[in-house]
Amino acid sequence: MPANDPLPTLADDMALIRQAASEGGRIALDHFGCDPDVWNKENNSPVSEADLAVDEFLRKTLLAARPDYGWLSEETEDDSSRLSRRRAFVVDPIDGTRAFLAGKKTWCVSIAIVEDGAPLAGVLDCPALEESFEAVAGQGALCNGKLLKAAGSRQAVSIAGPASLLRDLPPSLAVANRHRGHIPSLAYRIAMVADGRLDATLIKANAHDWDIAAAMLLLTEMGGRLLRPDGGDVKLCGTTPRHGPLLASHLHVTGDLLPVIRAAAHKRS
Repeated sequence: MPANDPLPTLADDMALIRQAASEGGRIALDHFGCDPDVWNKENNSPVSEADLAVDEFLRKTLLAARPDYGWLSEETEDDSSRLSRRRAFVVDPIDGTRAFLAGKKTWCVSIAIVEDGAPLAGVLDCPALEESFEAVAGQGALCNGKLLKAAGSRQAVSIAGPASLLRDLPPSLAVANRHRGHIPSLAYRIAMVADGRLDATLIKANAHDWDIAAAMLLLTEMGGRLLRPDGGDVKLCGTTPRHGPLLASHLHVTGDLLPVIRAAAHKRS
């Protein structure tokens, strides 16, 4: 898109991705519980015919509507031409594929629109749970059309994440933590921080932009932050879409949890 051309309004972009995510969710749901064909990718993670069907639909639909936007998706080979585009779609056709294949409901279609490294609009469509989250920058976050409200204060905390990180919680938080068990979709886990069911989630290294982009906007609109080990905000759509350990949290636990992901990053270096 030429630099001086006007961009579509965020309202128009949101309407586009909301409808696309909803239809993508219906496509995925048609395969859910039906034993779709599955392959292993190079990193040994599974991909199914459902992932590819949703990806194809979203890519054709969204790029037909916004041909000047870039495209970054888990199931499409990365094209560096996206780096020259002012806005980009960042898509995970099915976030939580392992849960999807196991017949568990905690999976979602994730779509975000990113500009200058930050998400401007995002949708998580979770059809098996009958939930749909969305957010536009500066306008709050919604679930099933209703504005989310900030969680009230409580004595206990609820912190999710991989066991390898949870075992390094500070003793005070480890004792108080109400463990939620495994939540297979990272995008949904961050949404749970946004809506207050979790106070935070620790995120191991190798999350990608498509795992976090839409959920990150939900979180920031609810006053939380998605942080790198150095305490800086996560930037999206750079040359490499992969990240080191991350922390998604609300302010009251951020200071106690940053050292955990700093230590995890140090172990990797």
